[in-house]
Amino acid sequence: MDSLEFEQDGVSTPFSYTPPTHYTLKIESFSLLKKHSADRFESGEFDAGGYKWKLVVYPNGYEKKNVEDHISVYLEMAGAESLETGWEVFVDFRLFLLDQNKGIYLVLQDANLKKMCLHVAMLEVGFDRVIPLKAFADASNGYLIDDTCVFGAEVFVCKERRAGKAECLPRINNAVIVSEENNDFMNKHVWKIEEFSKLKPEPLESKPFNAGGQTWKIQLFPKGDSHGKDTHVSLYLTLANPEKLSTAPKILAQFTLRIVDQLNAKHFFRHGNFWFSASNPEWGWWRFITLGFLSQAGMGFLSKDTCIVEAEVTVHGISNAL
Repeated sequence: MDSLEFEQDGVSTPFSYTPPTHYTLKIESFSLLKKHSADRFESGEFDAGGYKWKLVVYPNGYEKKNVEDHISVYLEMAGAESLETGWEVFVDFRLFLLDQNKGIYLVLQDANLKKMCLHVAMLEVGFDRVIPLKAFADASNGYLIDDTCVFGAEVFVCKERRAGKAECLPRINNAVIVSEENNDFMNKHVWKIEEFSKLKPEPLESKPFNAGGQTWKIQLFPKGDSHGKDTHVSLYLTLANPEKLSTAPKILAQFTLRIVDQLNAKHFFRHGNFWFSASNPEWGWWRFITLGFLSQAGMGFLSKDTCIVEAEVTVHGISNAL
């Protein structure tokens, strides 16, 4: 028996004794399909969740995805041209492959049970590498017996939107990066924290500063936050007024947070890229730097008990509702 390996990340393959709820596709001459139907075979249409669907089998692998030597199976929405502008359909779907030796189905589904969104630019969802062709053709695996195989599908519509709503990520200019010291245009935001050793564990926040049309703050936990508590300094970039994001729901920002080495100019820094929003207004590191390394003699991160934190922020895009 050839070993059966599923090679697509993020997919779980449990088994079920229950046939698929919505559609079963039986192919009785798979070798002819593989030989003469070239790269694609579409099933007839079937109804599920108020929409029409097809099963699509790529007997030689999905060429557009550069898949070779595997079976690829997809769920495709049919009749999408009749839907209103801006439609979106979120589905929970599972695809099936029958083990005819055992009478059970291999079930293909997202490992995290993630709901997939179909729209006019994405009419199909599925699995590129269902099973290697060599293992599929091995009768001892049970998936191809007497040149016959059986596929199936279950489709559950979770949410739908048919109104002509849309979202746009426009081009924008580079961020305006300012300094707290004089509020002029500069390359960085500078925050000087004095008497660092006397700070309590509660978080500190810098004064607000502007970058890319948004207002930001630096947040610092001098004794650590979460998994960095009592061992690290935690450092975050956060939106100052996330509740005001009704016209800019998501902001893509590239940023650097830095603790300045005041003696040797060998600064300690980390880079990040994150989509900031009202529901996710901050991002950073709860283990930014160890407390021991920060206070180490000769390193310059604490000079005369003063710590200097810098932030550079570039907003690359703002996603707006149209």
